[in-house]
Amino acid sequence: MSIGILGKKLGMSQFFDDEGRAVPVTLIEAGPCRITQIKTKASDGYTAVQVGFGHTRPKLISKPAAGHLARSGGDPLRHLREYRVDSVEGLELGGSVTVDSFEAGQKVDVSGDSMGRGFAGYQKRHGFSRGPMSHGSKNHRLPGSTGAGTTPGRIYPGKRMAGRYGGGKVTTRALTVMLVDSERNLLVVKGSVPGKPGALLNIRPARTVGAQTAQGAK
Repeated sequence: MSIGILGKKLGMSQFFDDEGRAVPVTLIEAGPCRITQIKTKASDGYTAVQVGFGHTRPKLISKPAAGHLARSGGDPLRHLREYRVDSVEGLELGGSVTVDSFEAGQKVDVSGDSMGRGFAGYQKRHGFSRGPMSHGSKNHRLPGSTGAGTTPGRIYPGKRMAGRYGGGKVTTRALTVMLVDSERNLLVVKGSVPGKPGALLNIRPARTVGAQTAQGAK
C-alpha cells in the first residue's frame, strides 16, 4: 500500500551515521492519523483511504465536516488527506496510521507549502543577472526589455517578472528516512523539507523507488 501520513515540521538538526559523519536531517512529528473514510470501487469508483491529523475545536469546523468526522469517532480533526491504495484490506474506519508504517532506509516524498518571501524582484525571484554597476548606469536591477511595443503591444502571460515569491506547494522527492521513533511519533529524514517549523507536511512512500531499484539492478 502507498498510504502516507501527515505531520508537522519541528525543525532541522544533525544525525551521526555509523561512520561518524554528520548528516543534516529534518525532524517531523508524524501522526498518529485517524482513518476517517475508506473508499472502494463499489461505492466510489476507486480505492482510497482518507486520514485526518491535528485536533481542533468543534466550533471551528462546519456541520457537514463534523458529521463526516463523527463516523470515525474521536475529536474533530483539522487536516484531511486522501491516498490512493491498491487494497483496503486490513484497514478499518477509525483506525490509526502511525510512523510504524515507515522504516529506516526507506525513501519518502515530502510535500508542503514553501516559506513565503513576499514581493521579490527579478534577481531574487528568477535569478536574473544584474546590469552594470558603473557610474551612470540606470539598469542595476531592472528587467530590461519585456517585448515589442507595437506588436504585440502587451505582456505575454507567463512572462518572468517581479512578483510574489514562495508560499506555494513544493515536493521534495526521494528523501531517506534516517530514524523512526514510535514512542514520540518522530520521523527523521535526511535533508531539508518545504516550509517553516510548525508547517503541515504530507509524507508518502517515494514513487521513484521502483525506478531506482531497476537502475541499480542494471
